[in-house]
Amino acid sequence: MRWMEAGNLHALWLVPAAVALYILAHQRNRTALRRFVGSSLGPALSHSFNTRRWMGKAALVVVSVGLIVTALARPAWNPHPQQTLRRGRDIVFVVDVSRSMLAEDLRPNRLERAKLAIKDLLGSLQGDRVGLIAFAGTAVVKCPLTTDYGFLRIALDDLNPEYISRGGSLIGDAIRTALNDVFDEKSAAYQDLILISDGEDHGSFPVEAAAQAGDLGIRIIAVGLGDDRTGSVIPSIDSQGRSVPMTYAGEVVHTTLCGDVLREIALASRDGRYLHVATGNIELDHVYKAFVRQAERRELEETQVTRYDEKYQLFLAAAVVLLAVEMCLSERRRRTT
Repeated sequence: MRWMEAGNLHALWLVPAAVALYILAHQRNRTALRRFVGSSLGPALSHSFNTRRWMGKAALVVVSVGLIVTALARPAWNPHPQQTLRRGRDIVFVVDVSRSMLAEDLRPNRLERAKLAIKDLLGSLQGDRVGLIAFAGTAVVKCPLTTDYGFLRIALDDLNPEYISRGGSLIGDAIRTALNDVFDEKSAAYQDLILISDGEDHGSFPVEAAAQAGDLGIRIIAVGLGDDRTGSVIPSIDSQGRSVPMTYAGEVVHTTLCGDVLREIALASRDGRYLHVATGNIELDHVYKAFVRQAERRELEETQVTRYDEKYQLFLAAAVVLLAVEMCLSERRRRTT
């Protein structure tokens, strides 16, 4: 036997509580009757009251409460194996962790907002495999394709600019890393690459890399983060531990969203999409529902699971019958002529 919602069994405390309430009510009724009519008339007025029937009605209600709680716990038995076929797509998140992603034109900063958006998306996935690549001046596979979304969440928590020792931003190298080290060329038609970046690139030929992915049938969904007008400063820590704007050659460094680059990257792939977030809301779950979930899916693996036949209906039906009987019973004695 198995309880599908075992936590609901904690409500069984209602059974002894119901018993206590019935006992308390019975004692209070007897006390109130004595105070109202006195001890001499009490037995005469309560002559028609059948204590056994009252106790029987109370027992029916208490048992019904226990049965209803048991039904809410969804008891099940008769286990039997069942083969299930999981279908889905392969999704690789390619996240920019260069120092420009620390800009605070999105709160708390671009990188943290990207991580939160991916975590929100994980709750909408339906059996898809996911992977993670972090890139700055080089690209590193943080999580290979897996259905263990918990592991991906842990990998996301570790993302920061210090994770990549080499500075810069090489989007093209990150895309090529996904093609060579993560994706399977034979299943390219069922694969999506979600690129999250501010679009800054230092000569890594990202559009050419995206075109290579498109030739294989891989779709790129590019998400552009950052202010695309005035830009934003990049925070840095000085020798005294204070947060100050990053400078280069005596000038404060500003970072701006390069949306045109990301748009070209997306359009170079097969059916690619560009999401111009800028400083707005990152709604990756909506993107998934609109594009990824509706796309063609493949059979990923066949697994055997144990199914149980739920029998909560029996307990619920028994509770209804007992309550119906309780309503039909009278706690008064029948008058005899």
